[in-house]
Amino acid sequence: MTVESILKHKGGDVVTVRPEDSIEATASLLHSRRIGAVIVKDEAGAVVGVLSERDIVRGIAQGGAGALSRQVKELMSGNVVSCRLHDSIIEVMGRMTDRRIRHLPVIEDGRLVGMISIGDVVKRRIDEALLEADELRRYIATG
Repeated sequence: MTVESILKHKGGDVVTVRPEDSIEATASLLHSRRIGAVIVKDEAGAVVGVLSERDIVRGIAQGGAGALSRQVKELMSGNVVSCRLHDSIIEVMGRMTDRRIRHLPVIEDGRLVGMISIGDVVKRRIDEALLEADELRRYIATG
């Protein structure tokens, strides 16, 4: 199973913001879309960061409610860790665990084609395990 298999079920829709957008507006966007992170793209459309709920909470913890008036570029994670369509689910799980991140942009040939979360990865892995169990049951039943 690969990242591509996750995106086939989930779709490639990605919510993006600009570095100059406010944290308050972005937090509202996260809430209304019921998502945990957004991709930050510059004027040229290049991925320059990821802003997660965790980044916002960290900003509020350090700067109080005033953090909401700051710009996305001040709180985003700028060292973007990404994956590719043909990366395996196991490889991506390891990367997310090692880096302690919950969201990965999917970048193929320099272009953003989707984003996956740890929830997407775990769900796909569970589906894969259930399929394997069903196949084993069928194999055993047919002798």
